[in-house]
Amino acid sequence: MLVALTAGAGQSLQTESVVVASRALSPRIPIDSGSLELKSIPIGGLPSEILYHKVADVAGMVPLVTIEAGQAITTNVVAKQGAALGSQAAFLPIPSGMVAYTLPTSEQQGVGGYIEPDDYIAIIATVDANAKIASATVFHDVHVIRVGLPSSGAGQTQQIASSLTVTVSECQAEYLTWFLAYASLKYTLESFHDYQPSSNVSADPNCANVSAAAGVNLKDVQKIYPQLFS
Repeated sequence: MLVALTAGAGQSLQTESVVVASRALSPRIPIDSGSLELKSIPIGGLPSEILYHKVADVAGMVPLVTIEAGQAITTNVVAKQGAALGSQAAFLPIPSGMVAYTLPTSEQQGVGGYIEPDDYIAIIATVDANAKIASATVFHDVHVIRVGLPSSGAGQTQQIASSLTVTVSECQAEYLTWFLAYASLKYTLESFHDYQPSSNVSADPNCANVSAAAGVNLKDVQKIYPQLFS
């Protein structure tokens, strides 16, 4: 149950200086400090621990519901950016010009289940073409933003990820879709010493947005990855 407190509500209730919205806040849009203020409002018997008393503690978080102007911010109506909260989840941390793409994984395919959110991976494709088999790294420095775990079974003590959600350009997503259909993929986990997030967080210069993706066929793959077909 979401608790909403609005400044001015109530009459002879206990008041406290808390963080309130200075304007209406939309769900899933990060809150900037200019949209918040400290205000003394009636809090009734509400526990102080679910209220915020510093603007800095709320700035950058995202609303889970619409927060009206003057409404007190409580811990159950906001979340940290990227928090996984089911149907109320905040926006995924997808850089502008990029998209989220989910890859299947398993213990053997995905480094024994050691890949975690905020890791960077490389993707190796193996293609069987014209009776020749070849493997090559087709993507590197791919940022993992979510790891999907299967439902727990009876007596299950360790869960191995079943999916990895990564950020790529829409054009890269089309190539990944081709490789998933016509090749086999394995992932390698990069050392944190070698992470190069700058190579992945910027939009693909050849694919600035979703509209720039034009589709992928065998000739496109052969042109970009000739080592797989030579």
